Parts: sequence; C-alpha cells; structure tokens
Amino acid sequence: MSTLRELKTRIGSVASTQKTTSAMKMISSSKMRKATGQLQRLSPYRHMVQHVISHLLVTDQQFDSPLIAERDVQRVALVVFGSDDGLCGGFNVNIFKQLLVTIKQVRNEYGAQVGITIVPVGKKMAKAVSKIAGKDIQVEKVALNTRSGSEELYAFTDLMKTRFLERTFDRVEMLYMHFISTGKQVFTREQLLPVSYQGLADNVDPRAANSPCLFEPDANTIFNTVLPLHIKSMLQDVFIQSTASEQSARVMAMQAASDNASCSTSCSWSTTNCVNRASPPSCSISWADRWNANAKCNDYNRTIIL
Repeated sequence: MSTLRELKTRIGSVASTQKTTSAMKMISSSKMRKATGQLQRLSPYRHMVQHVISHLLVTDQQFDSPLIAERDVQRVALVVFGSDDGLCGGFNVNIFKQLLVTIKQVRNEYGAQVGITIVPVGKKMAKAVSKIAGKDIQVEKVALNTRSGSEELYAFTDLMKTRFLERTFDRVEMLYMHFISTGKQVFTREQLLPVSYQGLADNVDPRAANSPCLFEPDANTIFNTVLPLHIKSMLQDVFIQSTASEQSARVMAMQAASDNASCSTSCSWSTTNCVNRASPPSCSISWADRWNANAKCNDYNRTIIL
C-alpha cells in the first residue's frame, strides 16, 4: 500500500529529474548554437571554392581527374553519421532505419552482389551497425567521432580519398541528418566520391561566364588542386550538419522530458492534496479508497519519457 511519504519521495525524485533535464537542454542549446555558427563561418569558404570551380567549368576545356572518374561499382562505402551520446530522442534510430533502406536501394542500383562497407561515425551508430555486419556487409571502424577536430576530419577525408583511388571503394556516400531548424532535421544521402561532374556543373554561377579569367599554369592543374578542397569542405559541412542536428534533437528530447516532469509533479501534488482531504486524521483506509474520494485526480498516471 502506497503512503503519503512514498508519494512525496516520488515528487522529489521527479523534481530532481526536471532540474537535470533542464540543465541538459541549456547545454545542448549552447552546443547547437556553436554548430550553427560554424556552418555560417564555413559558408564563405565553400562559396569561394565553388566560385573558382565555376570559372573553370565555363571554359571549353576538358578536365581529367581520378576523383571524378566513374567506373563499375563493385563495393560501396556508406559513411553513416550518428552520435556518441544518447538522450537525443529518435536521432540514431531514425538514421539506422534509413541506413537499412539505403542498403536495399544500393543493391537495387548496382546488383545484389555489390559489396557494402559501412563506416560509422559515433559510438551509438557503431554499436547499431555491428548487429547487421556479415559476409555481404562489412563494418569498418575509424578514429573519427562526433568530438573530433579539424585534423581528425581532414585525416578521415584523406583516408576515404586514398581508399577510392586504390579501388578499395568504387563509390563513397554519406548518410546524415541535414539541419533545417531546431525542430526539423532531414535525412540526406549525398555522394562524396567520385565527385559528380554534373553536380559541379549544376552549381555553376552564371555570372562567371561574364568575367573570363586567365589560368596559370593551366585550368586542369588548378582544377585538380581545387577539387580536394571541395571534397574536404563537403565532408566538413556534413560533419557540422550532423552535430547541429544531434544537439537540436537532444534539445527537443530534454524539453519534452522537462515538460512531462513538470506536469507529473503538478499532478502528484494534486493527488497528495486529494488524499489529505479524503483521509480523516484517525482513520486508516486503503490507497484505492483514498484515490476514489476525489475523481478530479484521475490523471495521476502521467509518466516521464526520457
């Protein structure tokens, strides 16, 4: 039989949880603002790289680079960005579900015999993909995680580029959550290698044709110099997008937990008051009888979802 003391203990526990979730929400909000600030600072760099590529592509020259070479696909690498920490709602679960869909799409595109290598980024995602590893699906662990800096990210980019040039991978794709706003993140599948020449051409600035340039030593050499910078900026943008999406998902999860805790606390105090009013000082009755004394407290079963 529950007592008032047990109920008050429960109220204190929920109140303590509410303080914790509120603090985690503020921390995640700060990290999310930091990530969105990094996206804004990266934008001018990506714009300048694309500006140089635009000037190159409006010329009549043919460009040759092993990084844009299309070949028969025997093995596909899927770089999946998740999180190192939990308490971020369905962030990792949604990405994993989309990963399974992407694996089916890859096999439909390149045949059932195509090899698939999953490269997880984040401990939670690495744990999830280890369950589907087998003969046809390999999992390759890397040192990159959600707390890695620029040096580790650039080293990972060079690793993927080397694996592609060595024909270990014939295609490299990135799977991540694209940050739209605090309440909205969109799953995105983006090709990293080989670099899509058509994708570069589609992003050409039409104003570049009106401002011809002279290239030294030649346009093809500059193209092969700028292209690796383009790949690095792509991967860095995706990495920051995933970080911002993770923190925004955690903000929403902690906000929901705090709201539920607040509502549960209010309902518990109402229940306590109802029980006090329904119980004579010298009378000992069961909890069920006390509860039925006041019908307005019938929402006592609100729970906290973390």
